[in-house]
Amino acid sequence: MIEATLPVVGAHIGRISELFYDKLFAAAPSLRTDLFNRTNQENREQQKALASSVAAFATLLVTEDAADIDAIMARIAAKHASLGVQAPHYEVVRHQLFAAIAEVLGDAVTPEVAAAWREVYTLMANSLIEQEAALYDKAGVRHGQVWRVVVVTDVQFDGAEVATLTLRSLDDTPLPDFLPGQYISIATTLGDGTRQIRQYTLVRSHVPGEWAVTVKRVRGGIVSPFLAGGVGIGTELVVSHPFGSLVVEDGDDPLVLISAGIGITPTLAALQHLAAHRSEREVLVVHVDRSTYDHPRRAETQALVDRLPRARMQTRYSEFEELREDGHSPLDGVELPTDPQVYVCGPVPFMRSIRQTLLAAGVSPDAVHYEAFAPGSWLGLAES
Repeated sequence: MIEATLPVVGAHIGRISELFYDKLFAAAPSLRTDLFNRTNQENREQQKALASSVAAFATLLVTEDAADIDAIMARIAAKHASLGVQAPHYEVVRHQLFAAIAEVLGDAVTPEVAAAWREVYTLMANSLIEQEAALYDKAGVRHGQVWRVVVVTDVQFDGAEVATLTLRSLDDTPLPDFLPGQYISIATTLGDGTRQIRQYTLVRSHVPGEWAVTVKRVRGGIVSPFLAGGVGIGTELVVSHPFGSLVVEDGDDPLVLISAGIGITPTLAALQHLAAHRSEREVLVVHVDRSTYDHPRRAETQALVDRLPRARMQTRYSEFEELREDGHSPLDGVELPTDPQVYVCGPVPFMRSIRQTLLAAGVSPDAVHYEAFAPGSWLGLAES
């Protein structure tokens, strides 16, 4: 039934998603103001993400080789856990989603079709609920109760657009440890009393038991201008427990860390971890940025590379779009290690281009890992 109806549902999933969000926010206005990314709602990226995730999950269910399901679910579950999503949220979503499906497709939604798609949603929701519960249990928090208040102890500016905030617990107890590549959510209260939440990769502070995040001001953004310019020492922030499924694993395989712009933060976290453990892995760091002035945490990144006996770094200062338009790749002229594990972070077009270049160079698709905070980025980078 899913195979038979996937084309018609897919053809209308954009309208279904838009109507779903209208219904959801009418039924639960606080979700719009306090949970969902307002910018992504306004530019319709959130709607596209929901449409893509439901359709992709259904497609994977009816595909013989559905190995990607676990990775997709793990990525969504980690994001949800960092937002404090709880099991009851899924029932609210289910009710409004199927009301939207019925309204858009009308008589095409027979009882059999409705039952089949409810099963798809139930499988997806149950998978996420189970994984999120496991994440909460591992973190030692009540389900959905991920928030704590921290205080900013230091602010370091890196050019005009980037700031690194050092965070400490209010009672001076050590903050929970984290793995390289994990992130926290930061919830900021806006002038109208509503809340917006954004995720930022954690990096090590110079003080044990403290956290640090590096934030780049996004033009037209709601949260980043405040964090990168309106926060000072003594400011209290509401943050989540660390989560994230894309973690740089320990091992002996050569490691390639590729980033663009503020995407350097997962690379920095990985290098800090490697240096702290005196790793002798072969490591290649590749970073693309507009200029030395725009390059975040440049000196610290190079210092960490210099501490690792088998690490090297290559930096290219250019507009990525200009490189791509000229038919070039940031990896042009870069000698890759043999059989590496590769971690990529940056804008989705950048990561998609990097992935294509890596696959053409013979790197296994399973060895290419990526992190992006754009809606729907968990769905993969194989699209052209």
